[in-house]
Amino acid sequence: MTRFLYHMARRAEWEQAEAEGIYRGSADDRRDGFMHFSTAEQVAESASRHRAGQSDLLLIVVAEDGAGPWRWEAARSGDLFPHLYADLPVKAAVGIHDLPLGDDGRHVFPPLV
Repeated sequence: MTRFLYHMARRAEWEQAEAEGIYRGSADDRRDGFMHFSTAEQVAESASRHRAGQSDLLLIVVAEDGAGPWRWEAARSGDLFPHLYADLPVKAAVGIHDLPLGDDGRHVFPPLV
């Protein structure tokens, strides 16, 4: 069974990636040396912690077996998060969704698999 992993990208950065065919991640990703991803169970919490109030975000969906290399590494909470240690080919994205802010200021997610 395919597992899907999720990355939140700023719209302008993703649009640049579409033009180039490759997504290099955010400034934070580049600083950390890997691209931050989450599972379906983790992504809403990640948005609250790291992207609170940010508008104009996209949710990028990638099949785990469609990109790599991945490392599952512990965060401060001890939970394991998928980190991509490479640039992401735009064609590896199997879904791209707007992440609008709801009336409560939290991101509104599409149904996740």
